[in-house]
Amino acid sequence: MKNFFYMVFFLIGLVGISCQSANKDIIVEVDNALSDYLIEPVDIRNVKVTDDFWLPIIQRVQQKTIEYAIEKCKEEGRLENFLIAGNQMEGTTKGAMPFDDTDVYKIIEGASTSLISSPNKELEVLLDSLITIIGIGQEADGYLTTWRTIDPASPPAPWVKVIEGKRWESLDASHEMYNPGHMYEAAVVHFQATGKRNFLDIAIKNADLIVNTFGPGKIETVPGHQIIETGLIKLYSVTGKKEYLELAKYFLDYRGHGDHRTLFGPYSQDHIPVIDQREVVGHAVRAVYMYAGMTDIAAMYDDEAYKNAIDSLWENMVNKKMYLTGGIGSRHDGEAFGENYELPNLTGYNETCAAIGDVYWNHRLFRLTGDKKYYDIIERTLYNGLISGLSLDGTQFFYPNALESDGKYKFNRGACTRQSWFDCSCCPTNVIRFIPSMPGLIYSKQADTVYVNLYAASEAKINLNSKTVMAKQETNYPWSGGVKLSLKSESDFDYVVKLRVPGWVQNEVLPSNLYSYVGTIDSKITLTVNGDSKIVEVIDGYVVLKNDWGKEASIEVKFPMEVRKVKAHPLVKDDSRKVALEYGPLVYAIEEIDNKNQFDQIAITGSEEFNVEPQPELLEGISIINSKNDNVEFSAIPYYAWSNRGIGKMKVWIPEAAMEDL
Repeated sequence: MKNFFYMVFFLIGLVGISCQSANKDIIVEVDNALSDYLIEPVDIRNVKVTDDFWLPIIQRVQQKTIEYAIEKCKEEGRLENFLIAGNQMEGTTKGAMPFDDTDVYKIIEGASTSLISSPNKELEVLLDSLITIIGIGQEADGYLTTWRTIDPASPPAPWVKVIEGKRWESLDASHEMYNPGHMYEAAVVHFQATGKRNFLDIAIKNADLIVNTFGPGKIETVPGHQIIETGLIKLYSVTGKKEYLELAKYFLDYRGHGDHRTLFGPYSQDHIPVIDQREVVGHAVRAVYMYAGMTDIAAMYDDEAYKNAIDSLWENMVNKKMYLTGGIGSRHDGEAFGENYELPNLTGYNETCAAIGDVYWNHRLFRLTGDKKYYDIIERTLYNGLISGLSLDGTQFFYPNALESDGKYKFNRGACTRQSWFDCSCCPTNVIRFIPSMPGLIYSKQADTVYVNLYAASEAKINLNSKTVMAKQETNYPWSGGVKLSLKSESDFDYVVKLRVPGWVQNEVLPSNLYSYVGTIDSKITLTVNGDSKIVEVIDGYVVLKNDWGKEASIEVKFPMEVRKVKAHPLVKDDSRKVALEYGPLVYAIEEIDNKNQFDQIAITGSEEFNVEPQPELLEGISIINSKNDNVEFSAIPYYAWSNRGIGKMKVWIPEAAMEDL
């Protein structure tokens, strides 16, 4: 990141002070009466990704997108807002959104995660500079939302209704608790990455104000836009201060109760108590952030009412409101879930932030239960509707992720293709905070069990009951289904390895009946241990292997891959008489640039012959699907890579040929 050196000096020049912070240990006193998650992810500091698919994406964010986003925040006044709020500069609020502060927080979170896997002293100093600027914008009692500090009577967005200019008067829209939520999450990651308390102390000061302000006998209300709940819980995890956890639970418990206030309504999931909610409604990002917090509470309090609610909400989403790409939130209006089976393609929304939030939620659900179905959702979302939000050059972004484009409808907030930035830039910075954390999704552990849930070339150090297992994964996934896992342990001890069998291998598109494959795969999974063939037994979606190999083992598994045709549930009207194509975990799309003369004539007849062809020079290296039938020849590319070659038409769902055309 060649410009970091200059950016550091620019930022230090703005604040005119040193950006150092002493290291201080935090002693955590966890309440032993509380429960916790069943399964623990392997810490990313113990996972090294070497994968030809994922490593370039992670490095793209580390080496280009972080720097690019900081520069955009500087250009648009995100940093100046903190200095203006702290009376170090003169001026009015910069930017158009009341949550612009969070763009800086999310960049810090992603960059801090990056420091764990890729130490970078320049980047660490730069983050110290950013944190110093943030601290300048904090009021003496801990309050920190810059637009209200600068000019409480003039919010940056007209939908924030100001009456008296007081704090907390417009919590449905002001984002005065959404902003701290992202700050807490970022501060905890920064502390874990660096051991420094400079950002953590800012967060704690603010959280103490929130604790003293809200709750029974205080201001009895809830946030409009959720995320402070998970932020408070993460603060609790590093401080042991139970008041943070209790307030997070209060914010969830009190949602949907209108005894002392006017409810915010379904848009904010504040229409009925959370434990009574059974259908996913409203703003999709708010929803999945809330469901993630509910899952935390279900785990920590072993709360059956919360468990029942999140189970029902998940079932409704996966059975009736999820796109083939793993995307959620079908409506541009309100960035919201639609009705059951309302899944339009051209006008579908599928916000990148919603995909990220859904991965966070499903990861928690897996940790709570050990059920691999949640990883089927994670995998589908990761490879399709999430990474589609970032261009192959790391500096262009989708906010919505449509499944069809006519080359004219400007679905991406005024554009037909990815944009370089947005006035509402939550998605670009959310990609930054998420992508560097991806290695933490690959491996998990529980007592004497190692879970391999994602297939990506990597090395991991896994501690099981005070003993260490070194794992090395070699694979060309998602382009082929072969995986080699090498294991070494420091001593001969018994442990279990569980290899997730992806849903697509078991003829299941989603763990629901929303989509189904046309036909089934006949070929079987093959497995060898130290060169010896083994009978494959799939138990609850896993190949389960018990250690009978001693200190070292070489495990090879091959999942059969072939092009699959997918049909949607009959009630999904937009997909009627249409077929989508998949190969392994990847959803494919036809793009006009590859099918210039016949794009609108392409149809599925049932007589197709599919050929998968590696194209290492195309779109950073992909495999294309070539097809020939009685009607026309066509080529398809992975959905995530579309719109990297200019504006044009695209379809995921391809029409079936009418009988009279056959």
